[in-house]
Amino acid sequence: MVVKINIGKDLQEDVRAALTPLGGISAFIKPGEKVFIKPNFNTSDPFPASSDLDFLRAVLSLVSQQKPNKIILGDSPTFFGNSKKYFETINPKILEREFPDLEVVFLNEHEWVKKEVPGGKFLRHASVPKLLEMVDKIIYLPCLKTHSWAQFTGALKLSVGLLKPTERVLMHSGHLQEKIADLNLLFKPGLVIMDGRKCFIDGGPAQGTIREPKVILASTNRVEVDIEAAKIIQSFENNSLAGLDPSQITQIKRARELGLG
Repeated sequence: MVVKINIGKDLQEDVRAALTPLGGISAFIKPGEKVFIKPNFNTSDPFPASSDLDFLRAVLSLVSQQKPNKIILGDSPTFFGNSKKYFETINPKILEREFPDLEVVFLNEHEWVKKEVPGGKFLRHASVPKLLEMVDKIIYLPCLKTHSWAQFTGALKLSVGLLKPTERVLMHSGHLQEKIADLNLLFKPGLVIMDGRKCFIDGGPAQGTIREPKVILASTNRVEVDIEAAKIIQSFENNSLAGLDPSQITQIKRARELGLG
């Protein structure tokens, strides 16, 4: 099930409304749990290239109301360019002032652990953040956009930010979309909330032609939300996904073969 709502004047209420048909935030987060939130800090380019802080603030407000033991918001921006500078330019750490239970982490400065990818054909091993072993729930917050190398970037592609940067170079050397799907075998986000207020309909992930769908998508299924998101991009003229069956986009097709959605 994918919930799609049109945005109104209150972003937090918009996010709440998107979650209501899924049982609300309480269906996913319980008091005392440790929650990891994965945004999309691709570069320091503005939304929709990277996550919007107001959107993160709206989600954090709802999660914090559940009184978790801790909220960790973490990412590792693109390996092209100065990743730390991108992170500091966006400056998500300012959100720690508003949410006492929040810790914002730059994943490059934390420990990575190498894991075997169970069932992986194109990606057999991957180094991922060790801190994910210490959380109870994972929430994905993707943006909505096309991608110059991977055609499309949504919930599935968001997992690449959880791969050790040095390994991303090899990932892009061939079969990128298949590797994206394989990598997702290592993660189990319980909830996906996609910020579709703006999107790229071509180019991406850092720059592209912007359109404004003015929607928020929510789902427990990262594959289904990506299919719906691709359809939204296709609704605009001159988009780079024109003529494609979203379910046949390579990363989505491979993810389905792996039983991810």
